[in-house]
Amino acid sequence: MSVLRTKSVEQSIADTDEPEFRLKKSLSALDLTVFGIGVVIGAGIFTLTGKAAHEVAGPAIVLSFAVAAIACALAALCYAEFASTVPVAGSAYTFSYSSLGELFAWIIGWDLILEMFLGASVVAQGWSAYLGTLMSQLGMPIPDAIGYGGTVDLMAIILVLVLGGLMTFGIKESLRVNMVLVGVKLFIVLFVIVAGIMFINPANWQPFIPEATPRESASGLTQPLLQFLSGIEPTAFGVGGIFAGAALVFFAYIGFDVVATTAEETRNPQRDLPIGIIASLVICTLLYCAVALVVTGMVPYQDIDSEAALANAFVFHGADWMATLISAGAVAGLTTVVLTLMIGATRIVFAMSRDALLPVGLAKVHPKFRTPWVISILVTVIVAVVAGFTPIGVLEEMVNIGTLSAFVLVAVGVIVLRRKRPDLPRSFKVPFSPWLPGLSALICIYLMLNLTVETWLRFLIWLAIGFVIYFAYSKKRSRIGQPGYIEFELPRVVSHPESDSDDRDGRA
Repeated sequence: MSVLRTKSVEQSIADTDEPEFRLKKSLSALDLTVFGIGVVIGAGIFTLTGKAAHEVAGPAIVLSFAVAAIACALAALCYAEFASTVPVAGSAYTFSYSSLGELFAWIIGWDLILEMFLGASVVAQGWSAYLGTLMSQLGMPIPDAIGYGGTVDLMAIILVLVLGGLMTFGIKESLRVNMVLVGVKLFIVLFVIVAGIMFINPANWQPFIPEATPRESASGLTQPLLQFLSGIEPTAFGVGGIFAGAALVFFAYIGFDVVATTAEETRNPQRDLPIGIIASLVICTLLYCAVALVVTGMVPYQDIDSEAALANAFVFHGADWMATLISAGAVAGLTTVVLTLMIGATRIVFAMSRDALLPVGLAKVHPKFRTPWVISILVTVIVAVVAGFTPIGVLEEMVNIGTLSAFVLVAVGVIVLRRKRPDLPRSFKVPFSPWLPGLSALICIYLMLNLTVETWLRFLIWLAIGFVIYFAYSKKRSRIGQPGYIEFELPRVVSHPESDSDDRDGRA
């Protein structure tokens, strides 16, 4: 009953063929790329760019996006290797189970549940806020009591219920809707970039890297853990500001890892998953850098509105109608983010339930739609309640720490699995291993240290609750610990029926 027992890659893949747990394989590399773009590009492209430029980096925010992209690329390479080697639903949870052991898999699965449930709820509320702004601009304001910040955020609840019904109906159908909305979002972003070029004044890019200045720092529980431990006071602008900006905008990239949760529903996962993960990250990086150049070229960085940078950049030049267009783009953009996070949440819970770390009954697959319909309903209800009734603004950083902890374990897992199972076929390999995966883990740990003390305390409480559930329930019921289940230390080779006897002789 070791807590570090592992589930072999062969076992994980073989479990996907069990009839009661089999998902429909229908996704292509294009579907996965659109899926990744859909979850990565959200409200951040309209707001976070200006905030980082105004407060810490100036025009050099373009370099901040490039640095953050490099950090994300390292994590993306690790995900791509794992996803092509272990094409099973569950993303970092499944990867950790195959390499680091059950307890680490549980921890990361528990963290991903936090990330995706809370992330979907937070973004649904953000969607409601943008919808309220858009409707007001169109002369049809939403009543305060049922809008963003009201007694009940009915708009957010309706969005979650509609998307929950869509993802229960089918993954391919969900991706079709996602593709249309991503198309709308990309059109608006590209239109804004092209339109913004006409208002650029190159003088606003001088100096490109402003002189470093002391930065107002937080104290107590609201200060970053790194500042709390070291006493180092933060600075803004200069070279240090580029890296401070990178730590801030890094979170605009978070979401590409959700692509890996759809591994079992991909037609050719060994080829298409690496393409989807890496292509979506490259496209998003180019768009982010272009937006950063346009915003800082349109308005001096000292005058950028850190709350609604892109919309107010056009207001600054008298093009008020663009604010309405940007609000429409944000509504479309955030719809795709909520949808993809909810799909990711269902696949994480599905993988954990199939392994009996959560109740197995949750993992039922609909006989017609071939989707985990019980979990889909559960996720929809929880996200709708949280989004509609909970003021969760203070918990947004919890999404980030859950994601970064997953990145760390995936990077470490790549190194461990290379050493434990060098024989595994890998259609994609991280170059310069173990150095690049190790660098990825260190960067993510550094970014975690930049989160507040308060966030770390909440994270530790969440982990403590997870440990209680694991040792009280999951450890005893885990499938790989049950009598009759294949011994976890012996790999299960997937072979043709005529070679079964040879396989048994070989294992004996």
